[in-house]
Amino acid sequence: MSAIADPCVEHFVKYLQGEKNASEHTVSNYLIDIRQFVELIWGEEVKPPYNWKEADLFSARKFLVFFQKLEMEPTTTSRKLSALRSFYKFLVREEYVPLNPFSGLHLPKKGSYLPAVLSVNEVELLLAAPQAVAAAEKPLGLFQEYIPVRDTAILEVLYSTGMRIGELVKMTEDRIDILSGIVSVLGKGKKERLCPLGRPAERALQNALAWRQDIWLSLGMKGDSRRIIFLNKNGGPLTARSVERMMKRYVGYCGLKPSISPHAMRHSFATHLLDNGADLRSVQELLGHASLSTTQIYTHVSVEKLKRVYEEAHPRA
Repeated sequence: MSAIADPCVEHFVKYLQGEKNASEHTVSNYLIDIRQFVELIWGEEVKPPYNWKEADLFSARKFLVFFQKLEMEPTTTSRKLSALRSFYKFLVREEYVPLNPFSGLHLPKKGSYLPAVLSVNEVELLLAAPQAVAAAEKPLGLFQEYIPVRDTAILEVLYSTGMRIGELVKMTEDRIDILSGIVSVLGKGKKERLCPLGRPAERALQNALAWRQDIWLSLGMKGDSRRIIFLNKNGGPLTARSVERMMKRYVGYCGLKPSISPHAMRHSFATHLLDNGADLRSVQELLGHASLSTTQIYTHVSVEKLKRVYEEAHPRA
């Protein structure tokens, strides 16, 4: 569904971008959820403009049941229902429809979700993986030699700052202060926050930036490469999907759980800080969470670790 295919959807997108200051990722998710609702209720062949007034509580329930039958996680189903509820709330406000069919629908209960967290040893193993893989494969050519340098810097920065993968791939050189060891991160809602760089991350980033210009010139690229931090094989910026594929490769090499994603570095960053005495408010600031309750899940992870240590070590556990 194009954002301009339906006038109501187009107006909603402008509202998200203008009034709510929503990111591209958030807008994209809303459009996906709205498209799924349209196709489920009116069929894949229906053409815009859509008859939003026609949807009722039964339509909303049908949407909920569809995803429950797919056995999706309650958190995913809740997000989709919240998206449609927000969309219809907007339609009511703008007097496109008289009622919100999702307002009387209860969200599914969320399970006791705990994020995937790597141990410190597992993180060290992962950070060393790019160079280990390169040593085993003996890369040929300048770009192949650049890959482990680039990938090491990516992993070091993810773990050192706790930034999201989307924030990493959009990072530009003017936001990095190597001398001060600080990165200015543009997060959700276009909010900026400062993230310290650890010394290993500083060295890895400096190394990657030193290689970058040689790679840029070797590919015959013209113009200014300084806005791009991590290059792909064509001299362009890496995408989030490219980083995910890269991570999966090193996760497999290290023998870690296949489900480990780049976001696990963010989870590990937060958990390791709390394990070592950092206060919750500081971790909230570093992660860029709007609400402290979002950050509090990492305290549960730390408690789970304490319980495991207790059960393994206490004679009366």
